[in-house]
Amino acid sequence: MKLRSNQHSAFRLNYHLVMCIEYRKKILDDIISDRLHVIFENICKNYNIMLVEWNHDKDHIHCLIAGHPNTEVSKFINVYKSASSRLIKKEFPIIRNLLWKEYFWSQSFCLITVDGVLLEVLKQYIQSQDM
Repeated sequence: MKLRSNQHSAFRLNYHLVMCIEYRKKILDDIISDRLHVIFENICKNYNIMLVEWNHDKDHIHCLIAGHPNTEVSKFINVYKSASSRLIKKEFPIIRNLLWKEYFWSQSFCLITVDGVLLEVLKQYIQSQDM
């Protein structure tokens, strides 16, 4: 990926984000993942985050995102988890029966900075996730 820039700086801030469903419940399918993806992209705009890659397994999602120096990544993640949880449970009521105590996302997440050759390997890994 190329360097991004604004008036005062050049930067390349790439993150691998993994978020799990609470208690690793296996409820993600292509339809739910696609909806989560759309919600993610809508919220990205407000936080200067660019979604580079997205994929899911039955109990977690993988994202490769590019940030901006003024991006508050942890705040973005919390806003996303809250909004997406509320919307998914509203749009797919059957999910409520599969969850424990109404929680959709696990409180924890994995956020790793990546760059260089690892970035290309990570893109391939995310694309190859079993669904």
